[in-house]
Amino acid sequence: MRKIDKITNYDPAENLKSGKAVAVFIKKAFKTGDSAYIAHALGVVARSRGMAEVANRTGLSREQLYRSLSSRGNPTLKTTLAVMKALGIRLAVKAPKGA
Repeated sequence: MRKIDKITNYDPAENLKSGKAVAVFIKKAFKTGDSAYIAHALGVVARSRGMAEVANRTGLSREQLYRSLSSRGNPTLKTTLAVMKALGIRLAVKAPKGA
């Protein structure tokens, strides 16, 4: 009989140790165009940096951040921008091709 190893939960926050890793992760989230996934991805990055620290920098409660940045959350633009600023994430705007 084969021995079966236990399956563990994977937490992507554990692998977001560099700014480059965060940039790639967030860029891929934005490429989906799915607002719930983008909010979730910001939550993953916030957890990787420490939710208490992000809460402190944004002036929002940890509970509010966990709720807003979950896959079911719907953060306001104000909350999203505050979290991105606290995490050091900036968006770049490009003109559409041919414009």
